[in-house]
Amino acid sequence: MSALDIQNIRKTYGDVETLKGIDISLESGEFLVLLGSSGCGKSTLLNIIAGLAEPTGGDILIGGRSVLGVHPKDRDIAMVFQSYALYPNLTVHRNIGFGLEMRKVPADVRDKAVRDTAKLLQIEPLLERKPSQLSGGQRQRVAIGRALVRKPEVFLFDEPLSNLDAKLRMETRTELKRLHQMLKTTVVYVTHDQIEAMTLATRIAVMRDGRIEQLGTPEEVYNQPATLYVAGFVGAPPMNMLNVTVKGEQLAIDNSEMVLPLPARFRGIATDGRRLILGVRPEAMRLGEGGGLTLKARVDVAELTGPELVVTALVGNQGIMANLPPRSAVATDAELTLVFDEQAMHLFDPENGRALA
Repeated sequence: MSALDIQNIRKTYGDVETLKGIDISLESGEFLVLLGSSGCGKSTLLNIIAGLAEPTGGDILIGGRSVLGVHPKDRDIAMVFQSYALYPNLTVHRNIGFGLEMRKVPADVRDKAVRDTAKLLQIEPLLERKPSQLSGGQRQRVAIGRALVRKPEVFLFDEPLSNLDAKLRMETRTELKRLHQMLKTTVVYVTHDQIEAMTLATRIAVMRDGRIEQLGTPEEVYNQPATLYVAGFVGAPPMNMLNVTVKGEQLAIDNSEMVLPLPARFRGIATDGRRLILGVRPEAMRLGEGGGLTLKARVDVAELTGPELVVTALVGNQGIMANLPPRSAVATDAELTLVFDEQAMHLFDPENGRALA
């Protein structure tokens, strides 16, 4: 039995359809990340799972039971909000145990559960403090503890790290990963941050305009993007996109004299004369001659980030980026020879945005 089934969920506000038929099934222990830009519908879907909003159509099943019309407190879920939502007048101990207190759990059982959770989150010394005496990271751990202590069927996280600074966000992300590996809980996590999605998820649902563009493991979404949108959204820097035209068994790069051999896996699909978009990730590029497909490019800008040199260059009049070793000898306006493996090439149909299989 699946821990969570989202079946053809639709949501309409007046004439605006926010969710357009979402189908996802989560097994127990999975960590699903809903990834997308603002306005794609990911938070609306999370609110529907939580019972904070009702769908226009479809069904939500938790542990095999439909929860439509069921009050949020009776859905066996726990939610961690972006804003922490702690009670300022209560201690950390009472904040964590507040849900158990409302359920009339005996004080001794409640105290043990709170202390066990605090130990797990490494916030035992903070139990007698008030939220105003805590840092942002500590407050977020208290909010997570309040969810953990109840041991629900499904945990829901609504951009819980977005209020933290970069260093603290990375530390808390690692902590969440460790907790999930330890507890094997079922999680639905909303974010617009692709790094959070790639590092935390067992599966990612990339959302756009109320639909799922692609649902798969982080490796599948990154290495086998199903659409142009996914290819451009997941990855930093994003995947390079070059307009090309099929000429027999070659790909001619538009507005340049460059041609590349058409990989055998695309022959028969990429027919002669067809216009396509070639995708290759910046980190797949390397300097050199031979050993792969070759592009000649003229350097526009080179930016040293520390661990790598990010080079922006032109192939004809089309821009590409390459992540190179930091000591690479690259001069502005110089010509580079960039090489990448045939397997790193992706081809997309510019009309429907779908990847060629």
